[in-house]
Amino acid sequence: MSPNVNRLRVIALYKELHRLGRDYPDRSYDFNGRMRRMFEKNRHLTDPEDIEKAIQFGEYIKSETLALYSLKKYRALKRMYPSDDKH
Repeated sequence: MSPNVNRLRVIALYKELHRLGRDYPDRSYDFNGRMRRMFEKNRHLTDPEDIEKAIQFGEYIKSETLALYSLKKYRALKRMYPSDDKH
C-alpha cells in the first residue's frame, strides 16, 4: 500500500480509539494517554510489514475495547432487572 493510504488508515484508527477512550470505565488507566504514547512510539516505522502489524494491533485493541463496553452494558442491564430463580 502507498504511504498515504496507510497514513489515512492510521489517522482513522487513532480517531476511533480516541472516541472510544472517552467512555473508558477506569479513569485511572488513562486510556487516551497510553494510546497516544503507543502511536508516538510507532511513528518512526517505515517497513510496510511493521506498519501493518501495528495497525492490526490497534484494530485488536479497538475490538477488545468494544467488547469491554458491551460487557459493561450487559452487566448494567442485568442489574436493572431482578433474576427469575423461581424454577
